[in-house]
Amino acid sequence: MSQLDPSVVFGSRLPLAQAYHDSLATDGSTRGFIGPREVPRLWDRHLLNCAVVEELIAADARVVDVGSGAGLPGIPLAIARPDLHLDLVEPLLKRYNYLNEVVDLLGLDNVTVWRGRAEEGPIKKAVSGCDVVTSRAVAPLGKLVKWSLPLVRKGGEMIALKGESVRDELERDAADIKRAGGGKAEVTTVRGTTVIRVPRVN
Repeated sequence: MSQLDPSVVFGSRLPLAQAYHDSLATDGSTRGFIGPREVPRLWDRHLLNCAVVEELIAADARVVDVGSGAGLPGIPLAIARPDLHLDLVEPLLKRYNYLNEVVDLLGLDNVTVWRGRAEEGPIKKAVSGCDVVTSRAVAPLGKLVKWSLPLVRKGGEMIALKGESVRDELERDAADIKRAGGGKAEVTTVRGTTVIRVPRVN
């Protein structure tokens, strides 16, 4: 990831990415959303690691970010791709409040923040039928597909940022994927970021 140039990934919106980086490094760290040891590597391990996933998402897509936390990957995607509409879903009040503060700070008019869990009725009603559901470090794959795929329209997909262990998860949780309406899953790497893509087929 260190080979990536933030100005190439974010283009003219680099100042927004810088402002988000600075918020995570200060307010985000103070409030416990980012560990102190992560601050020096925010660009490589967090912002750029998340933003490159935009290469997998079609123009003008509606994206739901499940368990958004401090906004990863949702906020970097919203910065890199102003054509996308992002719905950030986060159950914890302190993180929900922080996400709203960041959206206001950066003036991201393509982002809506929802407080709740992906599997809850009001959330499902508000955000279902989207093109893509994203997530990062939220839950094991079996649980993740149960929460994510019901929000996706048929023909859409779940894109989860995962570590190398995702292949083991895929083997272990294949039945859960099928039960949730998922098709053939694909593990791929985008500029150093490992993701699993699961299409919704029924």
